[in-house]
Amino acid sequence: MYPSDVSRKEWKLIEHFFRPRTHRGRKPDHSKRVLLNAVLYVVKGGIQWRMMPKNFPPWKTVYTFFRRMCLAGIWEKVLDFLNQKYRVKIGKNPTPSYVIVDTQSVKMQYDAEDRGFDGGKKNQRKKEAHRC
Repeated sequence: MYPSDVSRKEWKLIEHFFRPRTHRGRKPDHSKRVLLNAVLYVVKGGIQWRMMPKNFPPWKTVYTFFRRMCLAGIWEKVLDFLNQKYRVKIGKNPTPSYVIVDTQSVKMQYDAEDRGFDGGKKNQRKKEAHRC
């Protein structure tokens, strides 16, 4: 048990996000909760995937789980869900009614991370998109 592990109560709140859409294929070797705990260990601890303790599933398995959840948008869905639950708990509307936009937010409006500038060539180019 690590400090980054989700409790049973926490897992019950979010487990439906990690259920498979279909029950085809073979039974998984590792539970989704164990894989989630391994991801949280890496992310919260700031360690490399290959440096995970041996009591977790193999690092490639954990990374593949992490990557698939990224591509499916599961992490955003879980965070949005938990944020809405917390807002209701503290007596607020589930979603914010307004947002504050400052000049930095306006400057970064258009996928700035996908654009780059090469000073040597004096032109802008598209960078390879790297998400998650």
